[in-house]
Amino acid sequence: YPIAQTTGEELSGESYNNLISGFCRAGHIDKAMAVLAEMEALGVRPNSVSYAHLIDGLGSNGRTLEADVLFQEMICSGLRPRLRVYNVMLRGCLKKGLLELATRVLAVMGYLGVEKNEETYEILLDYYVSAGRLEDTWSMINEMKRKRFRLSSFVYSKVIGLYRDNGMWKKAMDIVGEIREMGMALDKQIFNSIIDTFGKYGELDEALEVFDKMKQEGLKPDITTFNSLIRWYCKAGNISKALELFTEMQEQGLYPDPKIFVTVISRLGEQGKWDMIQKTFENMKRQGHKKSGIIYAVLVDIYG
Repeated sequence: YPIAQTTGEELSGESYNNLISGFCRAGHIDKAMAVLAEMEALGVRPNSVSYAHLIDGLGSNGRTLEADVLFQEMICSGLRPRLRVYNVMLRGCLKKGLLELATRVLAVMGYLGVEKNEETYEILLDYYVSAGRLEDTWSMINEMKRKRFRLSSFVYSKVIGLYRDNGMWKKAMDIVGEIREMGMALDKQIFNSIIDTFGKYGELDEALEVFDKMKQEGLKPDITTFNSLIRWYCKAGNISKALELFTEMQEQGLYPDPKIFVTVISRLGEQGKWDMIQKTFENMKRQGHKKSGIIYAVLVDIYG
């Protein structure tokens, strides 16, 4: 760079735009930004596709403020961003906690008459749930219902988790009833949320019942499912059931999260079951589990 000096000729606006798009698709965002700088120095403006690629690339790399500068520049130049660009901006801003910027993006959408799509709502819901904003979450869900969007398993699992984390597990179960009344099949994500909700509030028999129901419906439990059950059984002091689940998980070819193994052996250590710790550890090694410094550190601490 600069390209014009390297090639010995001045490129057309179309050629610059093609270069920007190509570099962005290849993941070379800095090269794309360098092309943009030279392009603007020559008084040539990028087209809407180039802006979209640049904003997407910057947003995906966590460079939200730079993406916002280009977003504003795009609006000011009279170009109308596609909905995907707004969603990229919203996701990047909310992920970084830049609520003021996100609010401004939504304001621009409203001013230009750009309607939210399902992805937009899910981005906002993900943020509201993570922030524990129950009222805003329900406001967004009601808006989706008014606009006749079909609520996905992602949305329902988030709402269940929000109720769970706010101590309203019975409300969370009401959501499950609503799902069933709609005739919507429970997927793995929703099953995991229900199991974790029951486990957190000590309803372990119900959690295990849901776990069995999940398998009966042909859904294979994943690492999240097992981690949740093992964690809550350990907390309840039922280490034998936790070990049973721990073994079942490994038999299905799932490698336990080191944190879960630490939880199990810590409980065994509290009960003085040294032989069981050794047996569990040897079983993990036979299953081909990779060595973990965390696991060895905890073993040393417990034996010490």
